[in-house]
Amino acid sequence: MIFRIFKPVAVILTLAMAHYAMAEPANKAVTERLKEKLRNPAMGLEVDSVSTSELPGLFAVQFVNGPMVYATEQGDYFLLGDLYNVAPEGFVNLTEQSRDAQRLEALAAISTDDMIVFSPEGEPRGHITVFTDITCFYCQKLHLEVPELNAAGVEVRYLAYPRAGVNSDGYRMLATAWCADNPNDTLTKLKAKESLPVKVCQENPVAAQFELGQKLGVRGTPAIITQDGQMVPGYKEADALLADMGLK
Repeated sequence: MIFRIFKPVAVILTLAMAHYAMAEPANKAVTERLKEKLRNPAMGLEVDSVSTSELPGLFAVQFVNGPMVYATEQGDYFLLGDLYNVAPEGFVNLTEQSRDAQRLEALAAISTDDMIVFSPEGEPRGHITVFTDITCFYCQKLHLEVPELNAAGVEVRYLAYPRAGVNSDGYRMLATAWCADNPNDTLTKLKAKESLPVKVCQENPVAAQFELGQKLGVRGTPAIITQDGQMVPGYKEADALLADMGLK
């Protein structure tokens, strides 16, 4: 995995300016230079995009299927870590805000028809998107709380994430749910540990959703993404989720 290439670094920088320009694509010359300079096929590193950053002199470089780093204009140095703004209300993680936007953009490209969706009665007050696995204990625990979330007006949208990969029993169980005539009922039964015949249809989206989860930084399940794009890595009880969403 690409994250094993680098040693994680926590970077907290005090920014001198009072206002910061929104990130925008870097000019063509800088983009081409950094794409070439930071490209490392031996490590599987390919630059996806280059944009300006809030810190003068550094550019935000997003690797394909990898992390964001902050590089100098000539590409001689880069930092791996999160960029913070020290604001009056406290530390603001600017890098995580960028990840939020990327997650929202990626999820917006997926039709809910390709998800297994548990909707509340009436108009939803909010929604969460959950990367899930059948055999994951905390996925099973969260699923028991879906009725409570629905009752509070929260729509739960499931995406598949077989932790053991696409050649695993977990993949086949997830595919069975996605390929069922009644995916919601099948997913519920499988998470309740009921034994059902395996059904892997040819056009099921499980592998694609697993790949998407990896791109978005999912490393375990459940991985909950709020309607604002924030990632909640791991189980969180319904009451806490509702409080975070301002629905409690």
